[in-house]
Amino acid sequence: MINQARLREEFMKLVSIDSLSKQEGRLAAYIVNKLKKLGLRVTTDNAGSQINGECGNIIAHYNGAGESRLPLMLNAHLDTVGPGSNIKPLFKAGRFYTSGETILGADDKSGIAVILEALQVIKEQAPACGNLGIVFTVAEEIGLLGAKHLDYSKFCYKYCLSYDNLDRCAIITRAPAANRLRFKLHGREAHAGVNPEQGINAIWLASKAISGMHLGRIDAETTANVGTITGGRATNIIPNLVEVNGEARSHNPEKLKRQTEHMRQAFKKVVTEYPPADGLPRLTEEIRQEYPRMRVADDSPVVKLVQLAGKKLGLTLKPAASGGGSDANIFNSQGIETIIMGTGMQHAHSTTESIYLQDMVETTRLLVEIITANSC
Repeated sequence: MINQARLREEFMKLVSIDSLSKQEGRLAAYIVNKLKKLGLRVTTDNAGSQINGECGNIIAHYNGAGESRLPLMLNAHLDTVGPGSNIKPLFKAGRFYTSGETILGADDKSGIAVILEALQVIKEQAPACGNLGIVFTVAEEIGLLGAKHLDYSKFCYKYCLSYDNLDRCAIITRAPAANRLRFKLHGREAHAGVNPEQGINAIWLASKAISGMHLGRIDAETTANVGTITGGRATNIIPNLVEVNGEARSHNPEKLKRQTEHMRQAFKKVVTEYPPADGLPRLTEEIRQEYPRMRVADDSPVVKLVQLAGKKLGLTLKPAASGGGSDANIFNSQGIETIIMGTGMQHAHSTTESIYLQDMVETTRLLVEIITANSC
């Protein structure tokens, strides 16, 4: 049923096309052409122009010969993290990997490859399946920007399978909300060797604030991180400005609120405790929701559909929670009941990333069964 050689070749081709966030144009053109050859109606939206990217989201429709139980769409994202330029995939003993200089790009091109192969199988075997929507988004890795700027007027699908996870036997139905935090500490410049007493070291203040924070795994539902720090111009200048970027995530809205406020207060404390002089030191902050939390009921029709298809293949697929955010968070907030499926990718976002061909084959087999089971 599944053409393993074709799937292997397709995945190798996809990961060989660079597609860092906002630079997905070449990959998008390749996939649009591929979908048209498969007989799908394909359009793109203007998300790219809204985020200063090379292209928008790909929106395609497969016109099935039968009727569907659920108005269903499939999703994966086009972009990858870095280092993701000039990727040279290797294949040995059934596993895709790289030499270790770049990522592989299985996140999320394994999802794209699975969807394309499933469409190919459906076309060749012509089962009486219903209509399908396909959405490949841009700039997922840098804030779910494609999903946030998707033109939802172009389709009316109410359920979605998003292929963007590791575990092939898990149905991700729950994911946290996240807040993005940006703090700027304003100090005063001075010569570090001649008159350091006249300066207010913004980096020192930031370090003191961060050292007073609870970070990492806060509890079973909540995490927090400080990810980037930028500041200073030279070692002989007391730095007058530092910018700190972080995040807080939680499945519990109250816990997210408390953790966010805890991080705010850590910065406010070091500023208020420092002897003021001419309005310095000073704190400015920007706190915004990165994405809302995701909740899909365990007895949702789309969960039941996937479990039914899995049962026919001898698989027990269970609802589970994730600690990450994805396009599914945004889709659910737009009224599209979305669950996240796994492809078997391993060590995503690292130069040791890999995936087994057999995992993609089994994922594709399940997807074909899901599409078939969705037919009336």
